[in-house]
Amino acid sequence: MPTLLLLPGDGIGPEVTAEVRRVAERLFPEMSLETRLFGGCCYDAHGTPMTDETLALAKASDAVLMGAVGGPQWADVPRGLRPEAGLLRLRAGMAVFANLRPALCFPALADASTLKREVVEGLDIMIVRELTGGVYFGEPRGVETLADGQRRGVDTQVYTTSEIERVSRVAFELARGRRNKVTSAEKSNVMETGQLWREVVTALHRREYPDVNLEHMLADNTAMQLVKNPRQFDVIVTDNLFGDILSDEAAQLTGSLGMLPSAAIGAPGLPGLYEPIHGSAPDIAGKGVANPLAAILSFAMALRWSLARPDLSDRLTSAVSAALADGARTPDLGGKLGTVAMADAVLAKL
Repeated sequence: MPTLLLLPGDGIGPEVTAEVRRVAERLFPEMSLETRLFGGCCYDAHGTPMTDETLALAKASDAVLMGAVGGPQWADVPRGLRPEAGLLRLRAGMAVFANLRPALCFPALADASTLKREVVEGLDIMIVRELTGGVYFGEPRGVETLADGQRRGVDTQVYTTSEIERVSRVAFELARGRRNKVTSAEKSNVMETGQLWREVVTALHRREYPDVNLEHMLADNTAMQLVKNPRQFDVIVTDNLFGDILSDEAAQLTGSLGMLPSAAIGAPGLPGLYEPIHGSAPDIAGKGVANPLAAILSFAMALRWSLARPDLSDRLTSAVSAALADGARTPDLGGKLGTVAMADAVLAKL
């Protein structure tokens, strides 16, 4: 029996994850569902954002779906115990090194973007972000006080050949099943890690993927091109920091952060980690107005990538599209439906 571990987390996380549970129980009733505290709520209960038991259960499950973590009430918690530290530990512990962030513009939402319809209509981008290396994990790091009384913050950007190759392979393989184009984004003009990134991607392409179209683009230009002409992109592969920024930018092209799912995958056979990218949104938490579609679409990605049910993934994605086509909208999309009612609209289309 396949197992899905739900980590609702903080803010609107429990609200949107509750709707994923409803969808999962309807669509895949033979699947086992487990739930654990995670993030700030776990810190309040156990003094840590993630217990060892939860990490062990995550690694033993077929897939893990997280809601969101963090909030202003944990701003003064020691950095290593903040909700976000739990997320970094979960990613590292599960060895999920490739973050897949699709930016897909559903036909019914082509006018919901802040960009013109003709710019975003038909948009279908997959951003592949390296997830367990780079500046978020590099050492040394920290804040120190210098002899003259000044304070200095240090973060270290570090990448190895194998880290770059494994995430690039994911991007090239994905491109072969899409439009056969990969854009590698880095800052090779000013960063040593960027230069290494470009060299490693180029060599891997030459050895193993000469059939895939490869272009290199500086990350700042990629950010500009995402706004100017986003449909030029198919698969974008980039490092942890730039991937964090570019994927959020791409998300807004689709109309709302509340629409964007993500998957984090590792080596074949290991469980994947799935989460909406919208964050905990403490300003609307508890109001019942959060858009559950990003979380529901994250479950659709789990069905495809970890639960071996691409048929159910297609059914669920089609149900979301049909609900939107019928005019179902949460406030972030200009509508009036609440979280539960939006999920009801999707369930009605299954």
